[in-house]
Amino acid sequence: MNGTIVSNATSLNQVRYHGGPSIGADAPAVKLTFINPPSKTDGDDAKAERLTVDARVGETLLQVAHRNHIEVEGACEGVCACSTCHVILSEDLYDKLADEWDQEASEDEEDMLDMAFGLTGTSRLGCQVTITKEMEGEEIQLPGATRNFYVDGHVP
Repeated sequence: MNGTIVSNATSLNQVRYHGGPSIGADAPAVKLTFINPPSKTDGDDAKAERLTVDARVGETLLQVAHRNHIEVEGACEGVCACSTCHVILSEDLYDKLADEWDQEASEDEEDMLDMAFGLTGTSRLGCQVTITKEMEGEEIQLPGATRNFYVDGHVP
């Protein structure tokens, strides 16, 4: 292949990078609120913990959670190969992602979601949802638990 350049540009666009896109600290940001349900050990009167954070446009929900020390695991480092970054969206946000913002769940994501704990009709993987400026003020519900098959020892 002396001096020959072989290009396969279409396959390069399909690469999923570990950790998601690299977004600078100076990127525009929106406010998102993560809602963490109370654990069973917190007692019956415990309320959900709410944390409002700055989410940089272009980041994934998983990146936002990690940067803000929110307990979202992301065992596969954001490559859609597990369900440990499972989040629950409002119906409105879920529909807008698919219908208006070209962020419909892929078949790979749906396959991973089938293994998620507490799956709902508006569940998504945090590593597959990219922050847009239109997401200002949205709330992201975290499930009560996650399933990490590698750590838990379960074979699906």
